[in-house]
Amino acid sequence: MSPSNSLSTPARLTATATVKLPRLFLLVVGVIYILAGLFFRDPWKTDDVVGLATMMTALNDGGHTWLLPQIGALAHAQDGPLTMWVGAFCIWAFSPFFELFTTPLDAAIIASRLPNFLWFGLLTSSIWYGTYLLGRRPEPQPLALPFGGEPTVRDYGRMIADAALLLIVATVGIVWRMHETSEVPALIAFQALAYYSVARMLDHPASGSITLGLALAAAFLARGWIGALPIMLAVIFVFTPRSALWHRKKWLAMAAAICAALTLLWWIPARNLGEYWMHNWVLWNTSAFGWPRYQEVLSTLRDLPWFLWPTWPFALLALWRWRSWLTAPHMWIPLMFAAWPLAAMLFQVDAFEPEYSLLALPAAVLAAFSLPTLRRGVVNSLDWFAVMCFSLTTATVWLGWIALQTGWPRQIAHNIARQTRGYDVYISWPAVLVAVLGTLAWLALVRWRLHTKPAGLWRGTVLSAGGLIVTWLLLVTLWMPALDYVRSYRSVSAQLATALSTLARPGECVRAQGVGTGQRASFLVFNGIDFNYDSSCSLVVQQTSPQSVEDGTAAYSDEATVLWVGKRGADRHEMFRLLRIGRP
Repeated sequence: MSPSNSLSTPARLTATATVKLPRLFLLVVGVIYILAGLFFRDPWKTDDVVGLATMMTALNDGGHTWLLPQIGALAHAQDGPLTMWVGAFCIWAFSPFFELFTTPLDAAIIASRLPNFLWFGLLTSSIWYGTYLLGRRPEPQPLALPFGGEPTVRDYGRMIADAALLLIVATVGIVWRMHETSEVPALIAFQALAYYSVARMLDHPASGSITLGLALAAAFLARGWIGALPIMLAVIFVFTPRSALWHRKKWLAMAAAICAALTLLWWIPARNLGEYWMHNWVLWNTSAFGWPRYQEVLSTLRDLPWFLWPTWPFALLALWRWRSWLTAPHMWIPLMFAAWPLAAMLFQVDAFEPEYSLLALPAAVLAAFSLPTLRRGVVNSLDWFAVMCFSLTTATVWLGWIALQTGWPRQIAHNIARQTRGYDVYISWPAVLVAVLGTLAWLALVRWRLHTKPAGLWRGTVLSAGGLIVTWLLLVTLWMPALDYVRSYRSVSAQLATALSTLARPGECVRAQGVGTGQRASFLVFNGIDFNYDSSCSLVVQQTSPQSVEDGTAAYSDEATVLWVGKRGADRHEMFRLLRIGRP
């Protein structure tokens, strides 16, 4: 059992600190967050364009590609088929409408990103309602004041839930990932659904177990064992003997049965249809895990603080302040959802942002529960830190854009020019207008904090979420043309397609040598270029580097005729060659 609330709760709060945050503000924050950067750009390598390529392959080729994701002829035996199913359906259903206003390719790109609204909606609603359920419980309630004035249970739970939602939005590391056409935003959403389901099982075990089973199956179908195993371990260890959920453990059987049934509905036909594909999929999952290695653990611990900023310091503070309450549901549930992804990450061979993403939600929830334990002076200091930090990032984005457009300041302009070599600078006035409006909104938010002096404990999270969103908005408006130039393969893909159409002989096939998965996906998406696996093909598209070509170490350097050479304008380390092997 948890300690007595009246004896040791670290939460000290008055009713004025839980004044209701306007629902319209939360809605506006969410809409701007997910819309900014989602459209009006090309898919970028690797995960973004790979996800789109599997969707388009399923639509164009049909058959087994609906069960076994492919990038054209290349078996993409990674992750799972769920995000491909949802994205392909959206392309099929909505791209005809978008084709009324743009090209078929751009219409498909736009339609493929519609599922991100679903993933973001599932994430935000799950974290809000799950945290609200935990915040209303007796364990986290603040100390009763001698003469009254403490918040009601409903107001307190709502304030904690609002803070958790704003903190997940303010998490730096996931902001780009939530706008990808990949499995990552779906995986974060399914983890959030599992978190909500466990919280709901405290009071409604039947419905909670159903949604838990759906969440676990969806996580597995989105990213296999790499994505689902940390979530499953977290769920299992939530139901420990000292946990309030222990007497609900029998309902885990229902969740496990639903998860297994839905998983087998894909696994059995997929294995029967593509034994080779499934073998490689199992190999991809199992080879991702291994014993921890010193360098990789250090790399992970170095990157995580940046990825989880600004929530991780508050999450650690919550664990310390509530250390006598760690087995209470409001601490134990998010702690398990943080501990097991972290433990799994340390045993993964190449953990990176998709794995880091599973820590964003529990860190945000724990950070929200730290807020009632902070003194007023500390809260005010954090408010000012958020104002200064995001005012600086906003000014930096504007300064970099001015340097790009005008060449001043000279050193900054020189550094930017090195990264955008060949880019034709121009101004998109509608984008500039949006950026100006976003900047004015940030100034208005800062002015509101200065002059209104709000008592609501959510004010710091409002500043953090607002500051990150404005910074992100400036990046995807002012800098989007330059970013697209640097990261898109549309132009080089078009050049390769032109070279193949003019230089290939009738019946001549083309194969690839050293071409990465993201580059293959880009060539397929932009121009429908698919590579043959016949070693007798005389045409070869080779991915190499200028240095390798210069020193003669690139493959086929002595036995091929170079028909075409191309690269992205800003890339100094990557180039493509179209070669003809054998006699001309």
